[in-house]
Amino acid sequence: MAEFLFERLCLIGVGLIGSSVARAARAKGGIARTIVAHTRRPETLARVRELGFADLVEADAGRAVEGADCVILCVPVGAYAGVMRRIAPHLAPGCILSDAGSTKGSVIRDLKPLLPAGVQLVPAHPMAGTEHSGPDAGFAELFENRYVIITPVPGGDPAAAERIAELWRRLGSMVERMDAETHDKVVAIVSHLPHLIAFTICGTADDLAEETREAVLRFAASGFRDFTRIASSDVDMWRDIFLNNRDALLEMLARFTEDSHALARAVRYGQADFIEDRIRRGRRIRRGLIERKQA
Repeated sequence: MAEFLFERLCLIGVGLIGSSVARAARAKGGIARTIVAHTRRPETLARVRELGFADLVEADAGRAVEGADCVILCVPVGAYAGVMRRIAPHLAPGCILSDAGSTKGSVIRDLKPLLPAGVQLVPAHPMAGTEHSGPDAGFAELFENRYVIITPVPGGDPAAAERIAELWRRLGSMVERMDAETHDKVVAIVSHLPHLIAFTICGTADDLAEETREAVLRFAASGFRDFTRIASSDVDMWRDIFLNNRDALLEMLARFTEDSHALARAVRYGQADFIEDRIRRGRRIRRGLIERKQA
């Protein structure tokens, strides 16, 4: 086995995910001989240099990817097409281009047409994160025992997909493969819809009369606090996720709306058995998460 999985790993974007990949790669060892980080904002560039989790910090995306045998996009998915136009002419033949975005259909749509000859695309999605963002938010243990879903493109190189899978395994993750359409439906229900609901509930609270809103904030119980945790997530990232997984999200929202109306009818008409069934099903799902160490 080679000493390093990759000679030069370039991370485009060094927020929570990108900076955690860099930190974990440093901590685990054997992943990349050189870690290159790209970000455009001068203040972020300076902070990444201070934190020291990358060997090179580059403001120009084209220069950042030159000579890299692995490039991972860690920016909001809505920025992918623009980033790809900047880096495509500089990607080296044999390079593997991957990402960490929460949608996969849009990633393939935006990246594949601009992919240079000799460069392999292997989309991936680490199912890990917190509500925090920026280079200070990252930590090496973020991916430990968390799933990463790889969505190989039709006709792609299986060896390239396996190298990306091995990268995530070395970062501590469990790797699964699925097609992009299935991925987008799965994450719509387990991630995107819960965030949409959280943003909506917080918006509802904010729209209440002033005196009621203050009481909500003062006496918020754990349920509301849990919603506000994910509602504090990054604005740009979640705007792009909602817009780029529109069809799957709207499908799951429609199903949720029907189910919530059914539960509302049960509450209205005192259907205790129906209410108890929904609560038991919720408890069963929660137990399943705990048993799988995903809670």
